[in-house]
Amino acid sequence: MFEKDEWTQKEFYKYKNELEKEGAQVVLVDTILKPLGNMKTITYNPYEMANMPENTVFVFYCDTGKTTKERLPFYRKKLPKHRCVSLRGGRGYWRPNYQPSKEF
Repeated sequence: MFEKDEWTQKEFYKYKNELEKEGAQVVLVDTILKPLGNMKTITYNPYEMANMPENTVFVFYCDTGKTTKERLPFYRKKLPKHRCVSLRGGRGYWRPNYQPSKEF
């Protein structure tokens, strides 16, 4: 799951479910001030994010996913005690009506 720098929406739901069973928190981080319609997100704020539990996983998104993927080294440097990944395709590929299958 953490071998890849970016997760698709399907992987996001799958890994979120797995990680939350292990007690970790998975948080979508809005870097463009455009929240996703049906998901809880936080706005990028490294100070507040650094104070979150160390097992928190931050999933960053922008409009296309390209910028957040390129900035992952920066985010990881700012948040060295946390895991950081990018949402593949960003807000543009997010499907608000997508429902994860029961296999998750």
